[in-house]
Amino acid sequence: MPGSEELSRVTSTLRDGEPMVSAHGLVKRFGDFVAVDDIDFEIARGESYGLLGPNGAGKTSTMRMIACMSPVSEGTLRVLGMDPATDGARIRSRIGHVPQEDTLDLELTVLDNLMIYGRYFDLPRRVIRQRAEALLEFSQLADRAHDKVEPLSGGMKRRLTIARALVSEPELLILDEPTTGLDPQARHLLWDRLYRLKLQGVTLVITTHYMDEAEQLCDRLAVMDRGKVAAEDSPAALIARYSTREVVELRFSPTENEAMAAKLDGLVGRLEILPDRLLLYTDDGDGTLAEVHSLGCHPDSSLVRRSTLEDVFLRLTGRSLVE
Repeated sequence: MPGSEELSRVTSTLRDGEPMVSAHGLVKRFGDFVAVDDIDFEIARGESYGLLGPNGAGKTSTMRMIACMSPVSEGTLRVLGMDPATDGARIRSRIGHVPQEDTLDLELTVLDNLMIYGRYFDLPRRVIRQRAEALLEFSQLADRAHDKVEPLSGGMKRRLTIARALVSEPELLILDEPTTGLDPQARHLLWDRLYRLKLQGVTLVITTHYMDEAEQLCDRLAVMDRGKVAAEDSPAALIARYSTREVVELRFSPTENEAMAAKLDGLVGRLEILPDRLLLYTDDGDGTLAEVHSLGCHPDSSLVRRSTLEDVFLRLTGRSLVE
């Protein structure tokens, strides 16, 4: 468990080269609604794997199946080499789960939240205490150990929730939208804690609808939309495959968007019309912006930026991550 110097990891019982998580033809139904629709993926030991997509894409349903909290409707799922349908208890004892919503006991102290949670794994009190103190240092909460949870900031509560999930020294840590609702400073601190875990060999599975978070934390990710996997690769490879090096954003009056798009037709290979702006995909943003002005188009504002996973998602699905 994380101490001031290092994390001591539990030796996995997986065979060499066997994936930590393997899904083939995975389906999750709720009545007639198909939340996860015939998806395949594998997650290697020590990898940080992301599921990127908007709310309702099927990310949380997938995570709940991996965490043995929701049964598989169809397909094959193996977690740590075991079948959740028959080995759910064994799997849960070796994974950590951070849900979307914090489920901390607000009336207890920070330390007591960790101590009580450790008892669920039938750990000796001495061991729990040692791990809890190390985790509080790791989470930068040692000075709040004896404070009640209720008045803590959102970022502190989120770090405590992650610390609690690490009490059992899991081989696999599942995080569902770990930074939703946090301010930028709290998000970056949480990213640092997760990166440190990855460096020490913890396998991470992360759902997010934040493109910058996916780029920062994930070795590979699956872009999900309407229950399906639209593409899977490293963030850099996805951007290189489905977008251009740069994007020019042009803002006109909303009533002018269609007319300006028609005027700029053919200037670049790909042009997207969004409700509030036009996106021009190019490998030379400054040169393209100069050409826009030479055609007599004068936007209210303009921006040249690098391509992101948002552009990949827009290319693959025809809609924005924030819709």
